[in-house]
Amino acid sequence: MATLEEEARLERFLQWLQLNGAQLRGCKIKHSDSNKGCGVYTSIDASDGVLLVVPLELAITPMRVLQDPLLGSECRAMFAEGEVDDRFLMNLFLTVERLRKNSSWKPYLDMLPTTFGNPLWFTDDELLELRGTALYRATELQKKSLLNLYHGKVKDLVNKLLILDGNLEREVSFEDFLWANSIFWTRALNIPLPQSFVFPQINEEQNSCLSVDKSSETSFEYSSTNEMINGKNVKECDVTRDNVDVDGAEVTSVQKDTVWVEGLVPGIDFCNHDLKAAATWEVDGTGSVTGVPFSMYLLSAIPCPFQIEKEISISYGNKGNEELLFLYGFVIDNNPDDYLMVHYPVEAIESIPFSDSKSQLLEAQKADMRCLLHRSLLDRGFFSEGNNNTEVDQTCNYSWSGQRKIPSYVNKLVFPEGFLTTLRTIAMREDELFKVSSLLEELVGSEGERQPSDVEVRAAAWEACGDSGALQLLVDLLHVKMTDLEEYSGTEDRDTELLGKACINECPKGELTGDGNDGSGGIMMSRNKWSSIVYRRGQKQLTRLFLKEAEHALQLSLSEQDAENSS
Repeated sequence: MATLEEEARLERFLQWLQLNGAQLRGCKIKHSDSNKGCGVYTSIDASDGVLLVVPLELAITPMRVLQDPLLGSECRAMFAEGEVDDRFLMNLFLTVERLRKNSSWKPYLDMLPTTFGNPLWFTDDELLELRGTALYRATELQKKSLLNLYHGKVKDLVNKLLILDGNLEREVSFEDFLWANSIFWTRALNIPLPQSFVFPQINEEQNSCLSVDKSSETSFEYSSTNEMINGKNVKECDVTRDNVDVDGAEVTSVQKDTVWVEGLVPGIDFCNHDLKAAATWEVDGTGSVTGVPFSMYLLSAIPCPFQIEKEISISYGNKGNEELLFLYGFVIDNNPDDYLMVHYPVEAIESIPFSDSKSQLLEAQKADMRCLLHRSLLDRGFFSEGNNNTEVDQTCNYSWSGQRKIPSYVNKLVFPEGFLTTLRTIAMREDELFKVSSLLEELVGSEGERQPSDVEVRAAAWEACGDSGALQLLVDLLHVKMTDLEEYSGTEDRDTELLGKACINECPKGELTGDGNDGSGGIMMSRNKWSSIVYRRGQKQLTRLFLKEAEHALQLSLSEQDAENSS
């Protein structure tokens, strides 16, 4: 139940939206449960499906920061020196505006959450629940990076700007910067801005700007089925141009008339996530859909008439719990998009036999040192219930191709071929390494007239080694991963037992005195602890299932290898 002060803040925000041209046509923004904060809900039928319209002028983007009367000059100077990137600009802007007494963004900022469910905000005890997982180390590295950035650049600069503005009521703290970072990562969208909005003074045919290469701040990066452009998740779009520089802010231009920019869109960003989205957001460059040129709008995905007072959700994308927890601060129990990351540590290569020769082969084949094993891969594995075989073509047209028989199980192998080739190379025996060199010499000549391609190196590794060495190494890696996951928190069954007894205490941070029994057999725990257990249980489950696949494939590989050797 919202307090009177919370309702007053919401009313001020709604008035601010309307004064700045936003239109709530078929929806309203209101308080939901204590875990979600505010959400967007249907109010009246919108015949055209347009529920909410927000002018793009209201979006907080890097270009807006560079044009800001207070921050612009300092930020442009830092950009000229190549010291910062567009995400730093956004975080700096949010930090400063949070502390400005008379900020024009105050009605919006007052509505944003002050604490978050991502591991950067965990208590020490809550963070311990992640020990053994990839997120534990990632959180430590991220917090260290943010602390260094805060003390190295942010603290003195923010205090200087606030003194110049006459608004220094209190000095900036690290928690202010951490808040800004979390607001950005939990709410920013990749906005497909019309070129005419970004370059109003330049004709479309003459839009050419200097590309500026700026490194992003440390972040936990993921590969996915979506294109990753400069670490930005650009969904289902083909890149047709390079990065461009708009007033110093790095943006990624996609398609002919669109420039992608990360930014916050007040109003739209109150939509929560659901796997089955009730709406999508679109940009109306001409006003032909909404009547408001250069606007973003929320479009219902549900046929009219729709249920009144129903929450309007959008999809953040097909993301596993590792990404959802790290970036957004929540998890989905039994997430169908969950995945397991497996990697071979680069530093370990130095200690393997023939490390120099193998390193050269790994470089030549553009080796994948890690892979993401999505849950969906199991649908075509050895133990899937359906018959979802995927045809795999391992045939090549080299002079030595076909010496090794294609294994019978190849269409059931769920592991990416690129990663298996990496493991083949690392696991090579001396005789196999010599054979690979001989096969490649046939292609490129004894004098090395040219360098072998990555495809040629991978084909030679397959012909020389087969699967057994790679699969044995994969089994070992998965055993190590399971050992790490279970070392501090026990087995998957133990996590299932904890979740079955969990009673989530939704007290704000600082009011929860500890976990314990609720007197009826249930176990009281914070939502952060619950999220950690859901995430780590999923990791253990996927490790168990993929280990089962790898062990079965290894057994088949060794059996077929023995049969081939004895024939």
